[in-house]
Amino acid sequence: MKAKEIRELSVAELQSKLNDLKAELFNLRFQLAVNQLDNPMRIKAVKKDIARIMTVLQENAR
Repeated sequence: MKAKEIRELSVAELQSKLNDLKAELFNLRFQLAVNQLDNPMRIKAVKKDIARIMTVLQENAR
């Protein structure tokens, strides 16, 4: 998800997306621990998406 797309979302949508991504990251880490993860690069992508959303939320808070 690109930063431009994230900035177009409302705060409620951002919070919802953030919660979804955190849950996905939890599941990915669990899959990694039990050696069932197909694409380990997905963890990196999800973490970056979480950081982007948190950055936009902080920008909106100012």
